[in-house]
Amino acid sequence: MELLKLTKQGLYCEPGDFYIDPWGKVDTAILTHGHGDHARTGMKNYIAVHESEHILRKRLGAVDLKTYAYGEVFHLGEVTVSLHSAGHILGSAQVRIEYQNEVWVFTGDFKRDLDLTCEPFEVIPCDVFISEATFSLPVYRWPDFRSEMKEVYEWWMKNREEGFNSVLCCYALGKAQRIIAGLRELTDEPIWVHGTVDELNQSYAKTGMTWENVLKVPLEGKEKIHGGLILCPPSALGSTWHKRLTPKKVAFASGWMRIRGNRRRKGYERGFVISDHADWPSLIRTVKETGCRKVYFTHGHTDAIVRFLNEQGVEAHDLKLPYETEGES
Repeated sequence: MELLKLTKQGLYCEPGDFYIDPWGKVDTAILTHGHGDHARTGMKNYIAVHESEHILRKRLGAVDLKTYAYGEVFHLGEVTVSLHSAGHILGSAQVRIEYQNEVWVFTGDFKRDLDLTCEPFEVIPCDVFISEATFSLPVYRWPDFRSEMKEVYEWWMKNREEGFNSVLCCYALGKAQRIIAGLRELTDEPIWVHGTVDELNQSYAKTGMTWENVLKVPLEGKEKIHGGLILCPPSALGSTWHKRLTPKKVAFASGWMRIRGNRRRKGYERGFVISDHADWPSLIRTVKETGCRKVYFTHGHTDAIVRFLNEQGVEAHDLKLPYETEGES
């Protein structure tokens, strides 16, 4: 690593004196998006794209946050920087850094699949590419998003006919809103959401993105939901809130559901393969489309993709970040 180097606070650009998604307290942090494993409190100054502002302020509070439009060029120290859509969630960004006639790109989390709630991924030509690799095994190949949403809708209608509620577990930021938008192409039926999802929907609404007939599940009272679809974070399972939805059937929307054994181990009755990360073909395609001479991978089964690309003549390396988790998948 040269222009960007791994330090105890995070990924650091010395000529620009800034960090990208740092995990330690620093003066200047560029944030790729609002998920908790990327946007942390305690930094002196934050930089992000305009569309992420409401999400970040909800997570971080009253911080010094400067935002830029996608593609807008600014300067930090000796480097030229711009932020470009990552297609991951609303306001997600890749970071393009130019210094001494060399271009580096850090993707953050990204995807290449259809998402009606955020800007699509932008391919950025570069010399060095730093990419996530959460689903970097050949088995991870995503089905068509609209086809999978039809499967969700049909599962919901079948459960309704049998007298069950349909509880679909999904991450509250990004995944839930993507599913709501996808279902709104199929139905105007009420969609119920957990309070956490409702709060984040309000952040989306501040950007002008709203959906009719999306209702918050009440915390108390005798009102019962019958045959409804309820979106909630996995953490809500087993809670008093969750028990009020009986009788119910429970599913999970995630890229991890591509492996049938994951669904069984986690105890879900159904799994839908809906991911906000790039699958194996998208990772390979993206590396090639950037034209990079060198690529570093973070997260996931990096050994497999590093070995594959090296065999294809692309110089690839593993870059383990201390905060790596399964994240928002």
